[in-house]
Amino acid sequence: MITIDGSSGEGGGQILRTSLALSLITGQPCRFEKIRAGREKPGLKRQHLASVAAAAEISNAQVTGATLGSQNLEFCPGPVTPGNYRFAVGTAGSATLVFQTVLPALLRQTQASTLTLEGGTHNPLAPSYDFLAKAYVPLIERMGPQIALRLRNQGFFPAGGGKFHASIEPATTLKRVDLLERGAIRRRHARVLLSKLSESIADKQLAVVREKLGWSNEECSVEFAIHPLGPGSALVLEVETDTGTAVFTGPGDRDQSAEEIALKVIGELEQWLVSETPVDEHLADQLMLPMALAGGGSYRTTEPSPHSLTNAETIAQFLSVSIRVEQESALVWRAVVG
Repeated sequence: MITIDGSSGEGGGQILRTSLALSLITGQPCRFEKIRAGREKPGLKRQHLASVAAAAEISNAQVTGATLGSQNLEFCPGPVTPGNYRFAVGTAGSATLVFQTVLPALLRQTQASTLTLEGGTHNPLAPSYDFLAKAYVPLIERMGPQIALRLRNQGFFPAGGGKFHASIEPATTLKRVDLLERGAIRRRHARVLLSKLSESIADKQLAVVREKLGWSNEECSVEFAIHPLGPGSALVLEVETDTGTAVFTGPGDRDQSAEEIALKVIGELEQWLVSETPVDEHLADQLMLPMALAGGGSYRTTEPSPHSLTNAETIAQFLSVSIRVEQESALVWRAVVG
């Protein structure tokens, strides 16, 4: 049984999710200790428990310690079974993180799977649905599998209520992908999602986008929640290049003005644009695991986050694959997997 120190490195929930995914793939049971020990509210939260429950359901796993606030957990998976599954966080916790927990194990099965995921779709500190659909999944599809995502409703904190479907056509082996040059920018788009909030929020954020980035009115739009349950918003910036699409999301925050959120997201986008790399900081973090499963891959990106470095260390506990991250210039790092 592999022992995972949940307080190591960045010390967040990704250690749990990556370890669960690799436990499913390798069949190796694992014991988690000191889960999120350094956080203000340590231990398992509801969205973490939803990931544990989803991983357990697709593998008929034996689990002990899966309770709210627990810092210790044992997970012993059985064989992964493709099928039709529904996973609900039960709160506004991130449904996209639950999806990313079980997806790797379903990518290399012999039969297709369909998933229905319910919870938050545009959460702070989590990949948005737009990131999954336009940045992450298209790159996974280059490796061989086919994944169709369909959004039924956006879910914002605190009401939740988001829902999306995923159809997964697996591939028995994953192909290597190398992302080393960004190429030309083909399209830019700024979109504000609104749910039961004034359109003035969108007006303020898009005004900042036009002023700071110089994007035109035609490159900006407002979208209203399909079935709004509670108030919420998100600014989504998309840049499509020859390599793929980069997506930067700023969910609404009661402690920040609409303009402050816009400036933060624009700053993240500008940091990536000036580097001229094909992979942004958040996508870099997400690509390590599928590339490791493919046996290799590489990409150029901006300075790696603590999340990325911790993810690399977690992967190395399960797979005999090397992940090297080396600085090439003042703004560019290169990650080589395998």
